[in-house]
Amino acid sequence: MAESADVSRQGPRQFAMKIAILGGGHGAYAAAADLSEAGHAVHLWRRDAAAASALRADPRIVLSDAAGRREVRIESAAADVGVALHGAELVLIPTPATAQDDIADAIAPHLVDGQVVFLPPGSFGSFAMSQRVRAAGNLADVAWAETGTLPYLARKHGGREVHITARAVRLPTGVYPARDAERALAVIRRAYPSVHGCGDALCGALMNAGPIIHPPLVVMNAAPLQHFEAWDIHSEGTQPAVRAVTDRLDHERIAVREALGYPAPHYPLADHYVNDRWMYGDVHRQLQKSGDWREHIDLHQHRYITEDTVIGLALLASVARFAQVDAPVAHGLLAIVGAFLGRDLRQGKRTLEALGLADLSIEQLRRRLHDGK
Repeated sequence: MAESADVSRQGPRQFAMKIAILGGGHGAYAAAADLSEAGHAVHLWRRDAAAASALRADPRIVLSDAAGRREVRIESAAADVGVALHGAELVLIPTPATAQDDIADAIAPHLVDGQVVFLPPGSFGSFAMSQRVRAAGNLADVAWAETGTLPYLARKHGGREVHITARAVRLPTGVYPARDAERALAVIRRAYPSVHGCGDALCGALMNAGPIIHPPLVVMNAAPLQHFEAWDIHSEGTQPAVRAVTDRLDHERIAVREALGYPAPHYPLADHYVNDRWMYGDVHRQLQKSGDWREHIDLHQHRYITEDTVIGLALLASVARFAQVDAPVAHGLLAIVGAFLGRDLRQGKRTLEALGLADLSIEQLRRRLHDGK
């Protein structure tokens, strides 16, 4: 049963937890600074050891947000992922889904019973990573969870500075296996009180906003993205025709959720633009004013393509096929991106077919996601 999205009833944040944060991007640095400032013992690890060397020598991150600019000391920037994971109650992985296989391989020897791995967001990585870790021989009782967006709208500036434009106020979260949801959510809430349960891991994956907002923006802004050195898809690029396609794609996502029996709230993306009921509250105007999203977007290499389209949108399209939901916008956008990438994105590794789940019935899928393997 999904929990209420009303975060006002949640108690005060509990501190003093060891948290391993794996990643080196915007979300990882924002989380490291924010959670350290909140009183947690944060150990940051990233795959690029050379890029982490300065932070290892001086583990301080410059954090700026509405409260101003200040230095925040983290517990460590670990060179060894095993050291970062040892004793951590919560393992936070705010990385693109394209990094999940490598990270699963790196952490497989080190995960132990009772740990909670949280992917914000996950693109169904909670299921995929768990299977990869088990295939490596680690059968530890680990709970995997994922939500619909990063807990922060954030951008790094340089090697050790991060700016947070907004923090999420609602984080609908699914857990694999769902039988561990109560335990997992209790741990995650100690870091993020805005978390609320929404069901199993696929329910959490179908809250992911990236595959809804970004594919229409990059496809319908493809010409200016390739013509101009930098282009803000959230300002000039968000025009009525684009919004109409985004809304229709989101209607398909919600139809898929309903066909699988997942209850509201579905967090319609329209709320991001017109009111304060979305995951970040009323923040779209702040995002536009910040200027942090005026950037160069490579239509072959940017994560809006490699993660949100090749992985996330392909997952949505495959679940639509599974649930027998008509999803012409999802399939059409996938075909267009596949055309300029030169491959058939329906065959992606994060589809239900590739994950070995497409031949199950809906009830069998529910049981699999609840019980685990």
